[in-house]
Amino acid sequence: MKESDPMTHTHVAGAIHADVASPGPQWLHRPTDLNGLDPVLWSSTVTRGDAGGLVVGGVPVADLLEEFGSPLYVLDEADLRQRAAAFRSAFEGWDVYYAAKAFLCRAVARWVVEEGLGLDVCSLGELMLALEAGVDPKRIGHHGNNKTVEELELSVSSGVGRIVVDSLQEVSRLEEICERLGVTANVLVRVTAGVEAHTHEYIATAHEDQKFGFSIANGQAMVAMVRCHVSPHLQLLGIHSHIGSQIFATHGFEVAARRTMKLLKQFTDATGAELPELDLGGGFGIRYTAQDSPATPDDLATNLREIIEHEARAHQMQVPRMSIEPGRAIVGPSVMALYTVGTVKVVDLDGGGQRVYVSVDGGMSDNIRPALYAANYSAVVANRAVESEPVLCRVVGKHCESGDILVHDVFLPADIAPGDVVAVAAMGAYSRSLASNYNHAARPPVVSVRDGKTSTLMRRETLQDVFSLDVS
Repeated sequence: MKESDPMTHTHVAGAIHADVASPGPQWLHRPTDLNGLDPVLWSSTVTRGDAGGLVVGGVPVADLLEEFGSPLYVLDEADLRQRAAAFRSAFEGWDVYYAAKAFLCRAVARWVVEEGLGLDVCSLGELMLALEAGVDPKRIGHHGNNKTVEELELSVSSGVGRIVVDSLQEVSRLEEICERLGVTANVLVRVTAGVEAHTHEYIATAHEDQKFGFSIANGQAMVAMVRCHVSPHLQLLGIHSHIGSQIFATHGFEVAARRTMKLLKQFTDATGAELPELDLGGGFGIRYTAQDSPATPDDLATNLREIIEHEARAHQMQVPRMSIEPGRAIVGPSVMALYTVGTVKVVDLDGGGQRVYVSVDGGMSDNIRPALYAANYSAVVANRAVESEPVLCRVVGKHCESGDILVHDVFLPADIAPGDVVAVAAMGAYSRSLASNYNHAARPPVVSVRDGKTSTLMRRETLQDVFSLDVS
């Protein structure tokens, strides 16, 4: 595989403030056909119907909006299942864990398990929902840098397959719980490999100065591993490493694999015990815009297998049982968001340029990532065929914040007007799961589509829902 140049994807973020002389980013090119759909960007069943409106899962978006209202998250069930199955097939013999934090509801938990994946959770709520959905506890991995006693008690009592420990205080809590319940917990030790992933600072997780894991470099990781190994209440399975999210190339994994495999060998030399498992994390990138070039599951699997096998030979070790966590790569591209345009405003810029602000009926309350990371997205007009010329637009929300931007830069038709529908691609990961009630907004519903049928996964919040927590 020819990997992407890692420096091409230094951040998920674009420029927060537009260059006045050239308001669009260099990677954004004027499209020749605004009706075209990038197949890497949209879920696999998205097409344009006879009248030009988008159709997903065999259902026209016009019908979806008529039934469920706007704004709306639309999940392509067939696409999500296909992506889960693709990772399971590419990484045959490895354990693949779906990231609950990206998006979780009961149906999605069942779907990914049906496709042969495990589920990683990192909160009490995610763990409880997974168990309520009927997920076999043995197929759940429990993450978190500050798990509460309540979380750990549920994890241990339900028989979760592995708990990824993140501090010595957590190890002590876990031992006390296991002793009280008379059980043994399977654990992985979260280690910090010291790898600088080429991604946004807030989603890079393997450099030394951050909250996750035990450092390999200063010996903390070995101390934690030995502590777990000698505990009568814990079964140390191996180690867990995670270098970040929205990662396009496997260069960083090569360094992480070298350091974690070396650590496994050092542990064996020190204790005489061979640990059977290694989780390399994942956080594989997806295509949000034309500047992104994600690798396929097959390419990722080929590269990671080569890396692990090379390190095993170098250390004269057996290849451990391997795990990965693809993160957003499964659900991210499977969801689009639909918004209705409310106002259109043309703003003159210094230097003679113009920008068209397209305001829609959602915003940072249903997708905080552009405000949080200055993340870029792509969008199209979804309710009709486009015949007018493209103009550079900025899709913004209705919240009382100048940073309430959904799509920083996108070409939309010059005749875009109130009532038009804008579809934003790749909204499956960290959109609904990070949604808020800012400005007392009610969160949109999540609807799945498949073979011409729809199903409500999460209903639309009402203002009564929002107000019900106010007991003053």
